[in-house]
Amino acid sequence: VQLQASGGGLVQAGGSLRLSCAASGRTFSNYGMGWFRQAPGKEREFVAAISWTGGTAYYADSVKGRFTISRDNAKNMVYLQMNSLEPEDTAVYYCATGRRSYYVTRQKKEYDYWGQGTLVTVSS
Repeated sequence: VQLQASGGGLVQAGGSLRLSCAASGRTFSNYGMGWFRQAPGKEREFVAAISWTGGTAYYADSVKGRFTISRDNAKNMVYLQMNSLEPEDTAVYYCATGRRSYYVTRQKKEYDYWGQGTLVTVSS
């Protein structure tokens, strides 16, 4: 399984970015997908997750209402649209695929394959 995240960059506070994650090596449409982030000196934390059909999504309280996770099963892609970005959103963002099929969760331990990460920097 390979995950390739992209779309990070430098943006001013209040701006927007869209992260993308390309997946291969597994039946993509059978697995929930997640986005996590890790800021310097902090543990990796949950950001958003989406079910295998795209019909269910979970968000961290800190991003709810500002971020939107989506997926395109025909393209094996998952996205994270980030609006109203804040300096506190600065982190390396990782996409991940769930360990179990037909399951979606916020729990980091339930994700077994991870992308390489893409850096998002929000300036004040």
